[in-house]
Amino acid sequence: MKRRLLILLAIGIILLVIPIVRALLPISNAEYDVISLVKGKEKYDVIVIGGEPEGIAAAIASARNGAKTLLIERRNGLGGLMTYGRLNYIDLGLDKDHQPANAGIFKEWHQMVGDGISFDVNKAKRVFKKMTDDEPNLTVLTDTDIKQINVSKDDGLIKGIIAENSDGLIAYTAKRYIDSTANADFAAKAGAPYFVGQSDIGRHNTNMSVTLMIHLINVDWSKLKEVAAAKTFGEATVNDRVAWGFWGVSEKYHPHLSNTRLRGMNIARQSDGSIYINALQIFGINGLDEKSQDQAIKQGELETKYVVKFLRENFPGFENAQIADYPPELYIRETRHIKALYQLSIQDVWENRDQWDSIGFGSYPVDIQATSPKGKDEVVVNPKQYGIPFRSLIPKGFNNMLVASRSSGYSSLAAGSARIIPTGMTTGEAAGVASVLSINKGEYYPKMSKDKPIIQLLQSKLVKQGAHLYHFELDYPYKGEWFYPSLVKLYSRGLIYAGYNNDLKLNQPISEKEFIHLIQTGLERSHPNQYKKANWPTQSNEKPITRDRAAEWLLQIKTGSRGQYNQPWDALYEKHLIDKDLYDRIPMDRELIKSEAYALAAKMI
Repeated sequence: MKRRLLILLAIGIILLVIPIVRALLPISNAEYDVISLVKGKEKYDVIVIGGEPEGIAAAIASARNGAKTLLIERRNGLGGLMTYGRLNYIDLGLDKDHQPANAGIFKEWHQMVGDGISFDVNKAKRVFKKMTDDEPNLTVLTDTDIKQINVSKDDGLIKGIIAENSDGLIAYTAKRYIDSTANADFAAKAGAPYFVGQSDIGRHNTNMSVTLMIHLINVDWSKLKEVAAAKTFGEATVNDRVAWGFWGVSEKYHPHLSNTRLRGMNIARQSDGSIYINALQIFGINGLDEKSQDQAIKQGELETKYVVKFLRENFPGFENAQIADYPPELYIRETRHIKALYQLSIQDVWENRDQWDSIGFGSYPVDIQATSPKGKDEVVVNPKQYGIPFRSLIPKGFNNMLVASRSSGYSSLAAGSARIIPTGMTTGEAAGVASVLSINKGEYYPKMSKDKPIIQLLQSKLVKQGAHLYHFELDYPYKGEWFYPSLVKLYSRGLIYAGYNNDLKLNQPISEKEFIHLIQTGLERSHPNQYKKANWPTQSNEKPITRDRAAEWLLQIKTGSRGQYNQPWDALYEKHLIDKDLYDRIPMDRELIKSEAYALAAKMI
């Protein structure tokens, strides 16, 4: 009896002590139950997570369409990359008629900050705040972290969240959720599937460079115009507020740190006379790791000092330049890519495809920044315009959550275009309107995405509220050419780049070295085991490759044998390594042009 009483007493003490211990522990992402510490519970129609420009557009759109809306931001203010990363140079896309591709709430904000390709950072902060303050249905919480997400995996619903700020822990519920954090942090924490960087094309553990914006004072703007006119650092354009070009600077500047470099300079002038420069690239940084980000900021601050020294000594107009301050955050171009019901592909972008459920346009060049100091910044293609489908905002496995940011459902290459802020604000606005429509119609997002009448209603609402949206049909580079299917295989893996002019120079010869590099890179990304086992040629040079030379090498790579073939082109066909169409197109041994070499490479890869 005494033993039983002692056991019951011990259990009672444990049950009393556990809540006390939990109350004393600091709140973290630990898996213990925090509900007992929550002070209250508030209900909303729509909760938007992330005060980036995309999230602001989403929250405003939701509120304007009658939903009780909550916007949660971890920082102490709004604007994200624009105001904390100080990226004050706007990448603007034009549609097929050379009109701005993005309108609606982005256009409204853009006109309030000056309607140019740059803006004053402090003014942007004020405008974002005014736009959210003016919405009676919108509540904004800053300095607030999401501590817990209640997800029902059985029905794919987010049931509620627990957030923490200076008021303590508060529970919030909503009918719909929109993740507009730059890295899709909320969706990832909820369990949405995603991939990181360019792993979808076989480039694992790679990320585009990050940038620390450079903020300077005492720069003589008039001299920059003289430098541009004299082409001292190559082609450049300077007007009253912005300048771009000066690619010669990247060649003449020798970085102090091995993982940094300068690219061509985008320069934006503020109303106080100071300037911001987007040019400093920092490599090898994990944009999802705070320690890595902190390290990059320190490296960027150090390298900035050497950049300014170089500019003062070599670039007229910068003789008296001084560092005004350093941004508190990096410009991070790429981290997660959410896996959505429809993954916008680079083929969609290349082919200027409309989408039946399009909620906005993208049109910016597919800008893939280098991943290493010796790498190149490349443009895959320069589209006229393409539609962004509503399905690309819906993460797989979830019914009441959308993702509207640069981390939406895009392939890594497509994101090179779709990641720009005007396009992101367009998707954010669409997400806000769609959320209210979803609630009013009683349909969750996946079902809604298959309901054509509701999608048409969504599109008409967006147009009535100022969005730029219509259906279209356009041609695209190399449409209908015999070799175009081969180009798709290559550009979809990031192996060929058409540049700003959409010109692959397909009638030019290709060197032995370039051809082998193409095959090596393609196999390494698509078939890494085959790449490792392949018997690679030991000699190649800059002379044009011939048909039979290419055939000999491909047979060697594929079979592992260096055997001599009297008719290597015939042997390649007999081993089914090329089809009859390609076999018949090159009936005699001669130099290959790129269209033929690309078709040959695509068959191998």
